[in-house]
Amino acid sequence: MKRSVCRLVVVVVLFTTLNLLAQAPVQPQDTRVTLGQATVPLNGPWKFHVGDSPIDPRNGQFLWAEPDFNDSAWEDVDLTSKDDAVDPMTGISGYVPGWTAKGHPGYWGYAWYRMRVRLDVPPDQQLALAAPINIDDVYQFYANGSLAGSFGDFGKHPPTVYYAKPTMFPVPETHATQVLAFRFWMGRADLNLASDVGGFHSPPILGERGVVRLTNESTWLALIKGLSATALLGVVFSLLALLSFCLILFDRSDTVYLWIALLFLLEGLNSFLAVIADLSLWVSIPTAYLLGSTLFPLIYAAWVIVWWIWFGRGVFRRLPHLVAVLTALGILCAVLGNEVFPGVIPHSMAAPFIQASVVVSVALTVLLAAIVIRGIRRQGLEGWLVLPVALLRAFSLLLAIEPALRVRGVWFVFGVAFSWESVASLLIAFVIGILLVRRLLRSLERKRQMAIDVKQAQEVQQVILSDPRVVFHGFEIESEYRPARDVGGDFFQIIPGTDDGSLLIVAGDVTGKGLEAGMLVALMVGAIRSTADWTRDPGAILKALNQRLFGRGEARATCLALYIASDGKAVVANAGHLPPYLNGTPVDLEGSLPLGMIEAFDCTTLEFQLSAGDHLLLLSDGVPEATDPDGQLFGFDRVIELLRGRPTAAGIAEAAQAFGQEDDISVISVTRMATQPAMG
Repeated sequence: MKRSVCRLVVVVVLFTTLNLLAQAPVQPQDTRVTLGQATVPLNGPWKFHVGDSPIDPRNGQFLWAEPDFNDSAWEDVDLTSKDDAVDPMTGISGYVPGWTAKGHPGYWGYAWYRMRVRLDVPPDQQLALAAPINIDDVYQFYANGSLAGSFGDFGKHPPTVYYAKPTMFPVPETHATQVLAFRFWMGRADLNLASDVGGFHSPPILGERGVVRLTNESTWLALIKGLSATALLGVVFSLLALLSFCLILFDRSDTVYLWIALLFLLEGLNSFLAVIADLSLWVSIPTAYLLGSTLFPLIYAAWVIVWWIWFGRGVFRRLPHLVAVLTALGILCAVLGNEVFPGVIPHSMAAPFIQASVVVSVALTVLLAAIVIRGIRRQGLEGWLVLPVALLRAFSLLLAIEPALRVRGVWFVFGVAFSWESVASLLIAFVIGILLVRRLLRSLERKRQMAIDVKQAQEVQQVILSDPRVVFHGFEIESEYRPARDVGGDFFQIIPGTDDGSLLIVAGDVTGKGLEAGMLVALMVGAIRSTADWTRDPGAILKALNQRLFGRGEARATCLALYIASDGKAVVANAGHLPPYLNGTPVDLEGSLPLGMIEAFDCTTLEFQLSAGDHLLLLSDGVPEATDPDGQLFGFDRVIELLRGRPTAAGIAEAAQAFGQEDDISVISVTRMATQPAMG
């Protein structure tokens, strides 16, 4: 009975267990997956040795590149960076000091890195290596003794060096052990930049070729994005240069627009040079140093000249000469200090030359500060508006010596590199743009006011000149005046005698053209009128006019005074003016110096008779000096030929003007009428 019960219990338990097992889910079998590293930074330890490898006589290759070379006696170098390590010059994280900070201060030239790498990868997997862009300066890469690629031109000695670019190299063969070797070259000019230059500043990356290619492309994109602010700065300065050149068309007299255009052009070239040097192999580092050493002092000099002209030059009359000397000295010191031409000076002299170039920049900045301070004192608001530009320029000078200070000068915002200098330059461009617009508006206002002044001068000149055709007591007079500009320098006055039937004509030509000449004409006309009140003697009139002009700077004038009595007796005196033409023939009149040249002025006079029907013509030199497009003068022969037809004053002026007017043209024609009116 007990045995039956036991059997029943066993059956029930077995049935229940099987039922539960049938209801439980079936667990699938685990699949083993091995996840490998797509890329690995080769932090080290690397074997390092300064100097260059000897040549293996067996194969003519570098001995230190061969896989079986024993490098156990070399130094160990670890390229693992500290968590917060940042390159103070470029702002790139993961910075590792170079060999000059690891026991080899002051060393430049060749050096080698070697590493043995054990690989655990499938036989058919293709590998590649991405070299870092934070290096000094160029290198050759060897994999298991074979040259896999290089960066820089090693076809000459010393190698041509460039700013580093993202570069990847295929690892040609996959072995269980790969011996990777880098042959570096660093120029001695790098020793002037910092105390930790040389070789790697971040590790190479080894990995699957496709992933390494993507990494390399990503590095390129990051580099381009990082330089976008510098490129934008170049575009901004180029546009401002174009704008400044265009502003010259509005006001050719203001040379500040030309200097600002040249300044912005230099700033734009400097920015584009940085972008081109960082993104291409068109510009080597020595070439970039040469161009930069030239552009940097020129930019500082241009800033000084711009503000010197902006504030009206002032008392610093010899400042351009001083700036030229400082600029030439700054370029020379920068070129020698940066060792653009190796071997010209000992390396120990490079640092003093760099310091001298900084001193020159400081001197130019001090000149700039003095000019701006003087501008504030003289022009107030205008000077205060320029002050931020001068301060930003001085701040940029501090950044120029930033490598020596080891102060971080670059930050990345959304992958775009911003430096103190680029920010300062953008702010300078913004402030200069505002100042240019303000100066242009003021210039346009001055031109508008000048146009009003010229218009008023024209009106005054028309008032003081005689009518084109008049008749005075038996004399028929025609006059024609055609200035070369809006306001001319020719003048004449026709003053009849009120009680004796005489006629006084004074004609001349002042030096210069435009508004200044017009003002001088007004002075001469006033002097003629006041002198004619007390004398009609031509010689006395010219002497009086000479007294008015003498001592007024460069004021000069040719002049002719003619007095004709009612009976036709004429007296003429000349001071450098063209003699009159009597019936088409020039009067044989001895001339003298123009008015205003000497205080003891004297002139000779000539008397002649003007009969009824005689025709007397007075011309300014604008008629014979008219010039055609081929450079031929109208000349006196053409004048005599023209006068044979006895043209009107307007006809003579028209002929000279059509030939090619170069100067003011004035013509006065006097004809003594056959019938004389009675006086009384």
